[in-house]
Order: sequence, then C-alpha cells, then structure tokens
Amino acid sequence: MNELLIILLAYLLGSIPTSVWVSKYFFQIDIRDYGSGNAGATNTYRILGSKWGTFVMVADMLKAVIAVKLAFLLPESYDNELYLVNLQLGLGLAAVIGHIFPVWANFKGGKGVASLFGMVLGIQPNVALCCVGVFILVLYLTRWVSLSSILASIAFPVFILVIFNEPEHLYRVFAIVVALLVLFTHQKNIGRIIKGNESKVPILKHRDRRKGTRHDK
Repeated sequence: MNELLIILLAYLLGSIPTSVWVSKYFFQIDIRDYGSGNAGATNTYRILGSKWGTFVMVADMLKAVIAVKLAFLLPESYDNELYLVNLQLGLGLAAVIGHIFPVWANFKGGKGVASLFGMVLGIQPNVALCCVGVFILVLYLTRWVSLSSILASIAFPVFILVIFNEPEHLYRVFAIVVALLVLFTHQKNIGRIIKGNESKVPILKHRDRRKGTRHDK
C-alpha cells in the first residue's frame, strides 16, 4: 500500500504542467495553442524564449528527480539495492507518465524528455551527465533541441549497456525502451529535420551571425 501511495505521489509531481502554468500566469496564453502545441521545454524555448525555456526544462527535470528520491521514504529501500533500483524506476516512470498525461492540465502535456533525464539523474547521475554532454554538443552544433534530445536518448542505452555495463537487467531494458520511446514521440520532429524545416531555439544566434558575415565576405 505504501508503494502505491508514493507512486501516485510521483505521478502527481510529474503532472505539474510547468510550461502551461508559466505561459498562463506570466503571458496570459496557453503554450499548447502555439508552435508545436506541445507543453514541453522545446516549445517553450520557441515561443517564450531561452530564459523561460531553461526554467521549464530545469523544473521538469526536478519533478522526476524528486519523484525518484521518494523511494527513500520506505525503509526497505535502505537494505535492498535491487528493490531500491526497481522502485526508483517505477517512481520515475510514474513522474514521466504524469508529465505526458498531466492530471492538472487535462492530460495534455509534453513529450517527457526532460523528465526522463531527471529520472536518470536521480538514479544514476554519471550516466545522466554523459547524456547531457551529448545533448549540449548537438545543441551547440545544430540549435535543434529535438535532435539533441533524440541523440542523447540513443546514447543512453549505449552508456548503460556498453560503457558503464550496468548489471541490473531491468535497467538495461529500460534504457532501450527510453530510446525507442523518444524516437516514437519525435516522429514529426524527425520528419521536419529531414525536410530541413525544424525550428531552432533562439540561442547561439551570435555564432550564426558571425558565420553569415564571413560567408558574405
């Protein structure tokens, strides 16, 4: 019973619709009515700018980090490593599901990438930091948050299975599922990337201007 209660709490935490509340409170709009119609950090970057996009991304990550740490409310978590990892996976997934289908926002949320990252950060920070490195590198090179998310998610099972060689089988399966899930939820983004019309976030524009100046010369 205690497990069900904290899993429900994790879902409710994940359901906090950060971008929706920010857009409504500070801008009197619903972020889901603009851009891609998605209630996530990427669309917030496009519509509200990098400051609020960063805020939403961090907040969505923290939801999952806190949800994962709820596992320590149960005494059993301190004595059984396998039980702890499995419970953390369950809590993290509950938070991610809450983000995608938030009860506080008519079950229309984001794609869950930031929350997935927060979940991994809470369970295995070394792997999460490696994925961040992939994300930042791709974002710097392309300014496509969607492509950065996709490649970071693909790198996740590579880090888990090959580089860190995680022994827990459930975690290995989870890593593969995450990569497939992100690919599935980003099908439209992949199509736009292939066509070359995917929107870029409003960062590093000075770099692009310098390139444009050099080409003009």
